[in-house]
Amino acid sequence: MESKENSIHKFSVLMSVYAKEKPIWMRQSLDSIFTQTLLPDEVILIEDGPLTPELHEVIADFQKRHSNLHVFPQKENRGLGTALNIGLQYCRNELVARMDTDDICKPNRFEKEITFMSEHPDVDICSSLIDEFVENIHCVHSQRTLPEHHKEILKYARRRCPVNHPTVVYKRSKVIAAGGYQGFPEDYILWINMILAGCKFYNLQESLLWFRFSYDVFRRRGGWKYAKDDIRAQWHFHQMGFTSFYEFLTNSFIRGIVRLTPNFLRIFTYKYILRKKND
Repeated sequence: MESKENSIHKFSVLMSVYAKEKPIWMRQSLDSIFTQTLLPDEVILIEDGPLTPELHEVIADFQKRHSNLHVFPQKENRGLGTALNIGLQYCRNELVARMDTDDICKPNRFEKEITFMSEHPDVDICSSLIDEFVENIHCVHSQRTLPEHHKEILKYARRRCPVNHPTVVYKRSKVIAAGGYQGFPEDYILWINMILAGCKFYNLQESLLWFRFSYDVFRRRGGWKYAKDDIRAQWHFHQMGFTSFYEFLTNSFIRGIVRLTPNFLRIFTYKYILRKKND
């Protein structure tokens, strides 16, 4: 018979990969999962559309060595949110840890998060701080910090995303009850829906993941399209009753400026205003 302790610490890891992912990054990500101090009893990997032969080779290699890696191919690419919703249906455990295929877990990430969730059954979702790197994990240039406690997180969520999605552990039933991933940005909307549903949040005040960052992302995410998407998302939050009309206006204005400003100013804002800089 399975011990109570082992049952409490059972959890799933939920991932999605698509054709443009780099095989070497995916290998590093999977390596970091299967060398944890607390191992998952299943890893659910959604192939979001056809992949390259190189990515299939990486996946096949890990499947040979880890029978708890379960892969579910999809015929077409439908985006991260849809892929994660599909993956949630395959997860057998209530506790689900998210992981992206280009990030790297610190060795004790799952032990820290799963232990916390097990010892605090009133918490429905937790995340941690993240160290952001460009070339390798020994060259961390910034850290994304977040408020710790639920009340502070609620206030923060009215302005910015309240958790670090690549590090979250959440209760599967709560995510599904809140409607899962939807719209843009799919993770931010989910957190707001969970907050409105009465879910309790917590952010561990230590970094448990190396986040692979590229300034090219900020170059690509400028322009009117992203500005309009941000405004629509902010209007949606207001219609949901989460933010006031004043907060809708100020959030839309600030985000619009960031989206429409020249690339070098957008990168400057990110590096020196929105992040904690590492010395």
